[in-house]
Amino acid sequence: MEIRNGGLDHPAVASLLQEHLQSMAQLSPPESIHALDLDALRKPQITFWSAWQDDELMGCGALKQLDAAHGEIKSMRTASRHRRKGVAAAMLEHILDEAQRRAYTQLSLETGSMQGFEPARALYARYGFESCGPFADYTSDPNSVFMTRAVQRP
Repeated sequence: MEIRNGGLDHPAVASLLQEHLQSMAQLSPPESIHALDLDALRKPQITFWSAWQDDELMGCGALKQLDAAHGEIKSMRTASRHRRKGVAAAMLEHILDEAQRRAYTQLSLETGSMQGFEPARALYARYGFESCGPFADYTSDPNSVFMTRAVQRP
C-alpha cells in the first residue's frame, strides 16, 4: 500500500468521498454530519492523502490544522472491498506521524455515536484516543463522539 499526498482530482477519490457522504447521510441526521466534501477538503488548512494498491484506491484520510499545536482527523474512509485489511490503521499511523512531524501536541476527531461507527471508535481507542468534550467549533451532540490524544514528541 502506498499513501500519496493529494488525489482529490482523481475520479476514484471523488467517488469514494461521495460514498462517504452518502453513508454519513444514512447513519446520521443532517445537523450531525461533519464530513467534508471535495471543495472543503481543498482548503489550505487541510492536508489530504489517498491510499493505493497499484492503481486501485484503498482509502483516504485528512488532517485539518486547528491551530499551531492542535490537529483534527477528517475524512477517514476505507473502500468497501478493502475493509479489514489494515487500510484505516495505516492511514491513521500516517496522520499520527504527520502530526508529530508538525510538532502538534494534540490530535482530535469527531465520529458518530451510533452502532455503525463502532469500528471507527474501536480503531481510535486502540491508538490511544480517549473521549473528550466538543472542541474547535463543535457543540455537544448526542450523535457525536469526540476523541483526543496527546501527540508524542519524536
